[in-house]
Amino acid sequence: MFNNIFKTGIALFAFFFSTHIAFAQDPAFSQFYANPLYLNPAFAGTNDCPRANLNYRDQWPGIGRTYVTTSASWDQHFEAIGGGLGVLVSQDRAGLGNLNTSHASLLYSYRLKINNKFDMRAGFEASFRMIELDWTNLTFGDMIDPQYGFIYPTNEDIINNPTQRNFPDFSAGLLGYSENFFFGFATHHLTQPNQGFISESRLPTKITAHIGGNFPLSKYKNTVTTIAPNFVYQKQQDFQQFNYGIYVKRGPIVGGLWARNSLNNFDSFILMLGLVQESFKFGYSYDITVSNLKNSNTLGAHELSFTLFMPCRTKSKSFNTISCPQF
Repeated sequence: MFNNIFKTGIALFAFFFSTHIAFAQDPAFSQFYANPLYLNPAFAGTNDCPRANLNYRDQWPGIGRTYVTTSASWDQHFEAIGGGLGVLVSQDRAGLGNLNTSHASLLYSYRLKINNKFDMRAGFEASFRMIELDWTNLTFGDMIDPQYGFIYPTNEDIINNPTQRNFPDFSAGLLGYSENFFFGFATHHLTQPNQGFISESRLPTKITAHIGGNFPLSKYKNTVTTIAPNFVYQKQQDFQQFNYGIYVKRGPIVGGLWARNSLNNFDSFILMLGLVQESFKFGYSYDITVSNLKNSNTLGAHELSFTLFMPCRTKSKSFNTISCPQF
């Protein structure tokens, strides 16, 4: 029964997708800084040496793995071009694959060294996006019998409806950082491309602002304890989200606690645990739903991240590393 209800929801989403009143939101990761290129294109090359990231998010697994998002990225700083290059690919699956959104991006960030302690970067991202909708696996209102449920064939023209939308997309970002402090801004979907299947529906611009720091607290037997408070704000059309939290790192172990809310709703708490080594890092986080959805047995969200740090042939001279958290 629930699957039918969910499919109806996807059908309604597809309907709104094809009108002028679509309310589209990009998939969001809770481990923002474990997927830096996804957060802000200006992060490309901030590690100097090559870096590869893998990210996986399963949202609301209690209702059948209906929202699964994966991404992979690579980036590196190149002194010869004065900045960093990056590649990012991601896929978001909604409704057990009824609605798939994929994108592949090339990124460049220009590094501007202000002084020996402060750097800035301006980033640009060019993407190709593909949206696929399986109309044949949806249910519609005219299929419902008040007593027996979904038993009738639909009169919707699902055979001739388009099943795929392809379009270019562009984003930009700015980043400033020192040894203990950083801030950034990003604007995704600058041109608001048309994503409608039947009639025009523009993908709303997403605005991101983030700020934070990384401060040492104590040192015991060569093991430094650091604390990193952070804040991330995102707005896409009428939807606004506030994320604020803190990380504590002691040796190779990182723990984090975040809270997430919109203007009208407190959404979730996020617990994170990570391991950081010289050549890699691994993180796990769990979103604890505290909004009204907690009564729907969604089971929150699980997220995994893995980053591989690769050696450089030659490191850039006077390169300042960014002070943002590992996750």
